[in-house]
Amino acid sequence: MATVAIATSATVLAFPAAAQEGDLAQKAQNPIANLISVPFQNNTNFNVGPFDNDQNILNIQPVIPFTLNEDWNLVTRWILPVVYQPPVYRGDEGDFGLGNFNPSFFFVNQVSPTLMIGAGPTFLLPTATDRSLGPEKWGAGPTAAIVWTPGKWVVGALVNNIWSFAGDSSDPDVNAFLLQYFVNYNLKNGWYLTSAPIMTANWEAPADDQWTLPLGGGVGRVFNIGKQPVNMSLQAYDNVITPEGGADWQARFQVQLLFPK
Repeated sequence: MATVAIATSATVLAFPAAAQEGDLAQKAQNPIANLISVPFQNNTNFNVGPFDNDQNILNIQPVIPFTLNEDWNLVTRWILPVVYQPPVYRGDEGDFGLGNFNPSFFFVNQVSPTLMIGAGPTFLLPTATDRSLGPEKWGAGPTAAIVWTPGKWVVGALVNNIWSFAGDSSDPDVNAFLLQYFVNYNLKNGWYLTSAPIMTANWEAPADDQWTLPLGGGVGRVFNIGKQPVNMSLQAYDNVITPEGGADWQARFQVQLLFPK
């Protein structure tokens, strides 16, 4: 979720060679790949709250891997949300600022040429600049990912659950589940089809108000701006299950800067 650069005489759009292009696209679609990247993922949630306003969350989420030995990598993912929260009562002007910081650490093993697994801890840090943008709670929990890359496909899932263990006692406890499956099919010239919905559950909410279940997908492309490889995608998701006051649907636009070794 960012603005799109327009080519001028000083900015040349180009495409990598076919073999490199396919390999780089697959790595860009793999959340635990051995690839430094900086995604800017903008999620616009439509018809949120009692007045059906729009909420916007820009996730700045750099991925930095480290080689531990011949068999294992440590892949670090750092997610810092920038949030616009619309008004929730008459006279409220809404809030804009940082949400809670969410770093994750995956110990990753390449099980086979087409199968990769990773697992480790994930954390929640109370960096929100307003109570409406995130609870003042410290949290932690396990996270794991599995990625399968047969041929032109990149298929897998990422899962975590975070429990709060400290923070402001007046804020509600955190017991939050996240599951993101992803299915990508790579086409020619850097194009690909993708579906990567983010399913969440708030276990602290009433049983009939816990789940957000989106369905949808979109299209993306890997290309160069000058010498800089970029992965860009546009997706849309309908929330077939959503808690009271949750969004009806979501548009996701991502620009990912890639830094292959």
